[in-house]
Amino acid sequence: MKLSYRNLFLALGIVAVLLMVRNLDVTWDEAAVAARRAGMWLPACLLLWLFIYLVNAWAWSLIIGAGQQESVQRNIGFWRIFKYTVSGYALNYVTPAGVLGGEPYRILELRPYLGTERAVSCVLLNSMMHIFSHFCFWAFCIALFLLYHSSSLTWTTGTLLALVMVFVALGIYAFVCAYRRGVAEKSLGWLARVPWVGGHLGRWMCAHQETLRNIDAQITALRSQSPRVFFATLFLEFFARLLSCMELQFILFVFTDRVLLADCVMMQGFTSLLANIVFFIPMQVGVREAGMALFANFSLLNGGYGVLTSLIVRIREIVWITIGMCLLKAGNPQAVPVTHHSNAEVL
Repeated sequence: MKLSYRNLFLALGIVAVLLMVRNLDVTWDEAAVAARRAGMWLPACLLLWLFIYLVNAWAWSLIIGAGQQESVQRNIGFWRIFKYTVSGYALNYVTPAGVLGGEPYRILELRPYLGTERAVSCVLLNSMMHIFSHFCFWAFCIALFLLYHSSSLTWTTGTLLALVMVFVALGIYAFVCAYRRGVAEKSLGWLARVPWVGGHLGRWMCAHQETLRNIDAQITALRSQSPRVFFATLFLEFFARLLSCMELQFILFVFTDRVLLADCVMMQGFTSLLANIVFFIPMQVGVREAGMALFANFSLLNGGYGVLTSLIVRIREIVWITIGMCLLKAGNPQAVPVTHHSNAEVL
């Protein structure tokens, strides 16, 4: 990636972090009190997310390595993929709509190694698998909810749960179709119908139609030609979601030892569902706090636990976002090997 692009991503990330820290309804004294109260569990949460990011990087490395020559894999290396993973998620955290920062950054970093088409398809596949694992995780949370709290359902909560089930089922179906038929050309085709920008985008699609078809071919090839890689990647991403639930367990140990891991899984699942529904808010400021407090009350925990838990999670996020911003400038090669790929290359 060009130095100017990397500096631009770094500047945007720093500005976004400063704005979000300033706009959070938490004083520095409150944050310090929460960190002291968390004690050893705050470092445990930071270390836990190191393992989570390692699992995410492992999943992405399987996608990148599928069908690639060993020389290409050696040039990139696992730790470089880990660096792009952490920095990409940090940029996603601080930008509206989630993918306005991290995904373009990853594409630009991978392009010298893989070529434009392969870099785009690898990043799209990684993002698709990450989101697909969320839908699978939400389906798992619904099953747990019915297992543990079905007797507490009211007409209102039952209706909301039914709507969530329909949403999750439609999401899973959409991703299954996307893995079979591709997503790049159709998604841009829908955007081409949007007024004002549609005309320019339509002309660009006509000029790059072959490229878009090659990207879609690489996306569909993962499921059809490399099913082991597909399911291994999905398992790793789902496993990362389960690992993230241990963070809530760690933090709640500060307040009580009577909380079940299943409650932590459900709290994490439904809170992340609510946060992703309002994806346009950077770091989902205010949304996560409300979701955690609401489910904490429903699961017979003290509602204050949810608010304090969310505050400690915010501290962990800011630390890892800062690490991701620092990695933008660390460990960058002086000269990146440029690889040549044919337009017809697939997995």
